[in-house]
Amino acid sequence: MSHHRPIRPEDRHQFDTLIDARSPAEYAEDHIPGAINCPVLNDEERAIVGTIYVQQSAFEARRVGGAMVAANLAHHLRTHFADKPAHWRPLVYCWRGGMRSGSMVQWMRLVGWDAQQLAGGYKSFRRHVMTQIENLVPQLELRVLVGATGSAKTRVLQQLAGMGAQVLDLEHYARHKGSLLGALPGVPQPSQKNFETQIATALEALDLSRPVYVEGESARIGRLTVPVPLVQRLRAAACIEIEATPEERLAYLLRDYAYLGDDPDALAKRLGTLTELQGKEVVQRWQAWARAGELSALFAELMLLHYDPHYGRSQARNFTHWETRQRVVAPDLSPEGIASVAQAVLALE
Repeated sequence: MSHHRPIRPEDRHQFDTLIDARSPAEYAEDHIPGAINCPVLNDEERAIVGTIYVQQSAFEARRVGGAMVAANLAHHLRTHFADKPAHWRPLVYCWRGGMRSGSMVQWMRLVGWDAQQLAGGYKSFRRHVMTQIENLVPQLELRVLVGATGSAKTRVLQQLAGMGAQVLDLEHYARHKGSLLGALPGVPQPSQKNFETQIATALEALDLSRPVYVEGESARIGRLTVPVPLVQRLRAAACIEIEATPEERLAYLLRDYAYLGDDPDALAKRLGTLTELQGKEVVQRWQAWARAGELSALFAELMLLHYDPHYGRSQARNFTHWETRQRVVAPDLSPEGIASVAQAVLALE
């Protein structure tokens, strides 16, 4: 048995298994990457114990909850932990390193495993996430990909990653394409906490001596907020603009957003949010095209009237080094053309 020193979030990689002892709902909102969920109280049980605590007493809550915890621990010992060898070393955490993870660790130690408890629980990991973002982001040597809507910035970023470059794919972490029509069908966005956890985890894996490529996002991606230190670093970083013709951008958008045609009514409803900006007559025309499946006409006018007129001004306003940006011409946004663009971006280093 090892000495039971306090275990910090940065020590978590030293263990064989990371166990989240919180309820499934807590786990779903956010959890330490790689952790498995073995709740000592499920969502319903946690609510029952909380109600008893408020309405009756702490003692009665512990008595009732203790029986539930014992039953759940017995289940985990018979199932999740049944094949673990004597030298297995799990790290267990709950909300703040209290009774839930403490109960599991105590039983594991009675079995003979060298189980340890994360000091401060998930709350300490949450502080670790925010500290990592605050400390690491200012050290990043960012290269920000910018370009008009439809210039395949995300695909270029993914191609760069495939070529071995370091990237931060914020839209992937956010499960959203970042634009008005960027929601992915059937794919909910993560919680704000989980979005930040993904960013911090990616940051920890980066070599800070090498460039990091990122797309020039706004401060919000769908309903999620990009951490302020990262927004500030993006705005002050060097820019690389991908320049493609309107015709090539339209063709790319029709491929990349083809799924919007699967739910014409949902598309029309989303377009309705532009009425104040574009006027009722224009938006009604767009909604009619959406319902008729006329995506080519719709996307062409969205580019012409909505996206392109504001592009240059917004970039100049948001990026300090916009005027000194480097440019990469993208005559072809097919998969092969995107690979060529990525190679041209890498050649700028």
